[in-house]
Amino acid sequence: MVTTATKPSLTIKRRFNASPAKVFSAWTDPEKVKRWMGPGEVKSLHAEADPRKGGRYRWVMQSPDGEEHDVSGVYREVIPNEKLVFTWAWKSTPERESLVTVTLKSDAGGTLLTLTHEQFFDEDARDRHQHGWSGSMEKLEQFVSA
Repeated sequence: MVTTATKPSLTIKRRFNASPAKVFSAWTDPEKVKRWMGPGEVKSLHAEADPRKGGRYRWVMQSPDGEEHDVSGVYREVIPNEKLVFTWAWKSTPERESLVTVTLKSDAGGTLLTLTHEQFFDEDARDRHQHGWSGSMEKLEQFVSA
């Protein structure tokens, strides 16, 4: 008998009062990413992005205690204003690569965003990312609604 272990994943759905183009730009323009990436008091120090299939991104954030969080990956799929798929690996644990899919759908003058982050190393990693993404989505909502 063969048993396949399913790696933990998470899905977050959020509606924004902004167009898919504006939300997509907030994910792909490094200067805009720096305005919202990171939960709560986490600040974005650096962002770079080459949003095309095979292009790379890198985001560096800093916790209030001064700890830096450096994440990067490769875009696997980019459909402007509709979908982003990219790998996700922290500099501190590059062997724990996971996968993020962001879909954007027009919704009554706004945008319905669905973020799926899958292939986590364990449930603890999933839970920490759930907190991080939830806080980041709150900041993204404020940014794109302004």
